[in-house]
Formats: sequence, structure tokens, C-alpha cells
Amino acid sequence: MVKSGQVAQFGFSNPDRGQLGFEALDLGMLRRRVTGETLTKVHRTDFHQLFLFTAGTGTTMVDFVDHPCSPGTLLHITPGRVLRLPSGSAEASLMLFTPAFPPPVLGPFGPVLHSVGKAELPVFSRAMQDLRQEYRRNLLTGEPVDLLCQLLGALLLRVARLPGDAPRHDPRFERFQQELERSFASTRNAAEYAARIGYSTRSLNRICLAATGQSAKALIDARVTLEAKRLLVHTDLSSAAIGHRLGFSEATNFTKFFARETGVSPGAFRE
Repeated sequence: MVKSGQVAQFGFSNPDRGQLGFEALDLGMLRRRVTGETLTKVHRTDFHQLFLFTAGTGTTMVDFVDHPCSPGTLLHITPGRVLRLPSGSAEASLMLFTPAFPPPVLGPFGPVLHSVGKAELPVFSRAMQDLRQEYRRNLLTGEPVDLLCQLLGALLLRVARLPGDAPRHDPRFERFQQELERSFASTRNAAEYAARIGYSTRSLNRICLAATGQSAKALIDARVTLEAKRLLVHTDLSSAAIGHRLGFSEATNFTKFFARETGVSPGAFRE
């Protein structure tokens, strides 16, 4: 775990088989494994987390949104998002996996929340059960993980076709998103992003508008604002230090930017 001056961060760690970038478990097992502080701590991970809620109710916070969870709720939390683990009486099946483990079915920018209908829930539950059985077999035999990867890939394909609010698939827009994740703390200039992915600014705006209804500049500013919110609420860094981390040369420029985007000052938002 990394905590100094930033949101607590957890790397992938499989206690059963260290080199395997996948783990199948349930929420009860996870709660028994971690400390009470970790259960309530807001944190980031460098791996994917797939929760399928099967009983009880609870709430999971992901990037300032509280998601009520009940049977049929499915959450896909991608690396880098800030979350607090489910509270309440919720029970869930979990699949934890590194970005390198599964086939590239789900991108890193899709929706967090999905709803699995009553007709589909037994199908998803069975897919999770098959994964857990194959995972346990793999722990015992040490066989190649081909079938495990295929089973996870099939599950993720089912997730991908669930109703959601993800932007329309466009490889050009995905390249912009990937560049934005790399560079949002160093530049907020839409023309620079366009040049880096090989398009004119006008073309990049058309791509962004078609995918989300927003301009490239609006998406860039929204990503910087989200990171600012994360750091204001979940770290003790000063507003000036956060502004500097996000590429603002002067603290006053960061304050003006944040107030324009959110309607409140960084200090008021933190409180």
C-alpha cells in the first residue's frame, strides 16, 4: 500500500498464488482478510474489481458516487478509480484481475454500474461459479491458465452487452482517453492532445462530441476536476500543492479553475 501524501493505493496481491494475475473470492472472504480500517478507507487499486451482488444490501462509493447495491447489481471498478468497499449486509462474488490477465474485452473507461435482470442473474451467477471452480482447480494443479482466461473473457463479454451509459465505441476516442489519462496533469490544451494522437483539433472535437456530446476541452477539464476532487477529499495536501501536482503554475489559477468547474472553492469543497 502507498499512502504518503495521496489517496491510499493497493497493488494486486494474490495470497494463494503470487504470480497469477487473477483471484476469485467472495465479499465475506475479502472482509475477513483486510483490516477494519481498510474496509472503510477510500483507496485506489491498480487492478480490476468485478462485484456481482447476490444477497443483502449495501453501498459502494466510487469517485464520489454512492451506488446502492442489492442482488443483481454488478460493479466494474477499473484501475485508478477511487472507491470505498461495500458497506451494509451486502454479499457478492468478486473477480479481481490485473489489466494484463484477461482478453481486452472491457476498456478502462466504461460505466461502473450495471444492472443484471432476474432472467440473466442465474447466468451470471453460474459464470462466476465456473470461474471460482476453475480458479480452485488451477491452484491445486498449476495448469496453464488458458481456460481461466477464456471463462473470464466470456463473463466480460456478457458484461459488455449489458445496458449502460458508456460512450459509443470508437478507437479514435479511446486513444484520446488513453492520452488524457497519461497527460491530464501536464497539459489541458486540446490542440496538444489532438496532435499527439494524429488529428486536428476540429477532428478531435467531432470525435468527442459524437462519443459523449462534449468537446475535447470539456472532457479534459472534467478529468482534471475529478482528480482535484479526489485529492482534496482523500488527502491532506494543501490546495496549492494539489494545484501544482495538476500542472497549475500558480495556486490562484487552480482556485479559479476549480471554482469555475464546480461552483465552489477548493477549500469549501474539501469541507
